[in-house]
Amino acid sequence: MAASLIRLHFHDCFVNGCDASLLLDGSDSEKLALANLNSARGFEVVDTIKAAVESQCSGVSGGPTWKVQLGRRDGLVANLTAANTTQLPSPFEGLNSIISKFVAVGLNITDVASLSGAHTIGQAKCATFSNRLFDFGGTGSPDATIETSMLSDLQSICPINGDGNRTTAFDRNSQDLFDNHYFQNLINNRGVLSSDQILYSSDEAASTTKTLVQTYSTNPSLFFTDFANSMIKMGNISPLTGSNGEIRKNCRVANS
Repeated sequence: MAASLIRLHFHDCFVNGCDASLLLDGSDSEKLALANLNSARGFEVVDTIKAAVESQCSGVSGGPTWKVQLGRRDGLVANLTAANTTQLPSPFEGLNSIISKFVAVGLNITDVASLSGAHTIGQAKCATFSNRLFDFGGTGSPDATIETSMLSDLQSICPINGDGNRTTAFDRNSQDLFDNHYFQNLINNRGVLSSDQILYSSDEAASTTKTLVQTYSTNPSLFFTDFANSMIKMGNISPLTGSNGEIRKNCRVANS
């Protein structure tokens, strides 16, 4: 569940800030957004962790493997509209658009590259990249930035009119290890999502993320350092502190 839990954190922080609004159930739940519906998972794991924490030390929460600021509180409402439209980066967007969404929440180009490295683990659905496989951008041909052997493999996994819920590894040949292999794949045109490959291959990348991809591909320790720092920064997007928000007893509903 490592990749899924990182993704929950990402999808929460970009909407309303890092206030656990993604965990709330209800008619306006962010779980119903297109980017999350039948895709975001790990909620039961969070529930289990929360229950264990509450049973041992009620009302206290902490962080796992990197240091985060304590004292943040949970939001009272979700924001389905923002999750559905304006704030979450999409795998179909151009690099400048993705960068602008990061900048809007106080993150920079280094954060774009390092946080994209979370795709060193996890799976991608055919629906998120099949547009690259046969008729990319209405050209009648596949995306030219996909390496030939990978293209053939992905076409067999995700045929035209196939099951969009079928999955393949983001980081081919290193799917279960959190390492810098993801960036090596980008240099070899083996990024699965368009939003992955454009970090290296797009015209916009030349002056933004390309150098970072090259550096991370040969310097895993720098990637790890930058990733941890970016996770801390993302975790501090508009946190609720003091008397704002609350500390939920049940992650799925606001306290009554």
